[in-house]
Amino acid sequence: MADYPNLLAPLDLGFTTLKNRVLMGSMHTGLEETRDWNRVAEFYAERARGDVGLMVTGGIGPNLEGSVMPGAAMMTTQEDIDNHSVITERVHAAGGKICMQILHAGRYAYGPKCVAPSPVKSPISPFPPTELDEEGIEKQIADIVEAARRSREAGYDGVEIMGSEGYFLNQFLVTHTNKRTDRWGGSYENRMRLPIEVVRRTREVCGDDFIIIYRLSMIDLVPNGSTYAEVVQLAQEIEKAGASIINTGIGWHEARIPTIATSVPRAAFAWVTKKLMGQVSIPVITSNRINTPEVAEEVLATGCADMVSMARPMLADAHFVAKAAAGRGDHIAPCIACNQACLDHTFGGKLTSCLVNPRACHETELVIAKADTVKTVAIVGAGPAGLSTAITAADRGHDVTLFDRADEVGGQLNMAKQVPGKEEFWGLVDWYRTMVADLGIKTALGREVTADDLDGFDEIIIATGVSPRDPGIPGQDAPNVVNYIDVLRGKVEVGSRVVVIGAGGIGFDVSEYLAHEGTSPTESLPLWMEEWGIADPAEHRSGLAPEGPKPHPSARQITLLQRKASKHGKGLGKTTGWIHRATLKMKGVQFVGGVNYEAIDADGLRVSFGEARENPTLIEADTIVLCAGQLPERSLADALIARGVTPHVIGGADVAAELDAKRAIDQGTRLAAAL
Repeated sequence: MADYPNLLAPLDLGFTTLKNRVLMGSMHTGLEETRDWNRVAEFYAERARGDVGLMVTGGIGPNLEGSVMPGAAMMTTQEDIDNHSVITERVHAAGGKICMQILHAGRYAYGPKCVAPSPVKSPISPFPPTELDEEGIEKQIADIVEAARRSREAGYDGVEIMGSEGYFLNQFLVTHTNKRTDRWGGSYENRMRLPIEVVRRTREVCGDDFIIIYRLSMIDLVPNGSTYAEVVQLAQEIEKAGASIINTGIGWHEARIPTIATSVPRAAFAWVTKKLMGQVSIPVITSNRINTPEVAEEVLATGCADMVSMARPMLADAHFVAKAAAGRGDHIAPCIACNQACLDHTFGGKLTSCLVNPRACHETELVIAKADTVKTVAIVGAGPAGLSTAITAADRGHDVTLFDRADEVGGQLNMAKQVPGKEEFWGLVDWYRTMVADLGIKTALGREVTADDLDGFDEIIIATGVSPRDPGIPGQDAPNVVNYIDVLRGKVEVGSRVVVIGAGGIGFDVSEYLAHEGTSPTESLPLWMEEWGIADPAEHRSGLAPEGPKPHPSARQITLLQRKASKHGKGLGKTTGWIHRATLKMKGVQFVGGVNYEAIDADGLRVSFGEARENPTLIEADTIVLCAGQLPERSLADALIARGVTPHVIGGADVAAELDAKRAIDQGTRLAAAL
């Protein structure tokens, strides 16, 4: 308690008390859509056992037209009540409290029956919405309130009414999407009528001893969004209508400003929530990029909020709060905000999980149990694949030895953490180091491993990663040519004019690394806000700076090349690729595709274009960086196989695919669970 007195303090809501100030924020996981209610219940119960103060489910639709997509979970029938009762009973048995989020997507709904205040099509959905008439609006209110009533019958402790991120209620609030001239449009008093009415009727139906969280957009980050005076006015009216708590929403989904990606500074928007403190008397929750107990404690101690919302950190470690309370904060598996297994999966129609913790949303299927027979296990390679295997195997009781030619654990994560915007990887490597020591894993670092070193082990796991692919360009042995490994490890000097060959994830990382000089914006909130054009919403409507983004100029002139004629970064993450492209374009990096690499000489790189090798061009450069893909590093595995030994081969040594840490960690964890 002494380490985090504010974070671990109870929160009295009058009719009920929350055990601490941590909310597990709502996440679309896809679990409810599996209809495997035991699996859904176990996901939430595991977080309840981890002592989180209050949880909010993923968004549940109040009706068909408001559901985020066809087949999405709804709360409309007795069967839904019965199914959700499985969740609430399991959570309560584990000592937790849980609210159901009611999410009406409005024009964001990915289906032809979507509805909205006005027929303004969303840029993130192909379906134009139908404008609601008075009767239609009344139906939406009634359906939301009925979903709340049903949630109480299902045993939920409360509901969160989703009024932010550009969803249905938010769409009524701003002229960006509300063009109406009736009593639901025009003046702000009219535009805010809908959310107020929803909260008021929900309180009437559900009674006084029921938590009502209202998710309020504190800063819209889209043109013609709310002013801050309007935000405060709405918050005060929502309190009068009967809300128990106001939760912070940041930015609409269509906003072209990152809000939760790893390049966003920690607690980047807590200052926005702080502006509301004292304007209402009910508790206020802040959110976005709060991922350690230290950050959360600081946010609360400085009066930014009464409570903190952490969503993805509860994927990374279900026992976040319990570990913090026990003084074991360094044992919390860190959320690195990569989006790769959570939001990217959601928007790709896959079940959510977590890069750091593959058990997230797979609790009933990926079980880590003590081993029946203890084995000696040799793992060669201390990158993400080898580390995840080692930690899981040791946790099960196996005797593990971890080998690596490098002097430290982390593998290529130690290169990734050098890239501006990927500072969270420092914490991930630190966590791996802590867990290796805590679990008593023996290490043999700083030397090459041979097949002889592996004699006598019961199991041998090869996680030796990848080696750079040779692009075979004439002249590539010239002194002005370097590889990405030496660049990211700071082993070579790079000139002022740079050509980067290969526009995959590594090419983008190298370009960002070389474009930046000085303090990373991720480490400086004022720099980051300036770079993305974010302003105080009290001074500029919607929090958009009138002068727009003002990025610092690139430290170098960079050209990023690829053989493909397709869009650069096409293979990057669904929810983060646009950020990487925008960042480099703001820095003036030139994207060139459809390129044939003809030759390298002292003047630079000679290229041609297309299958006919037309338009021969010299791209002048002082330094040419090779990021032309990777190949599995299998030499040790092959040597063992030649001896008649069959090792397990995982991670990049198995498949070299853009240094895929998500696949490597999942593969390693699952292998260790089965040993």
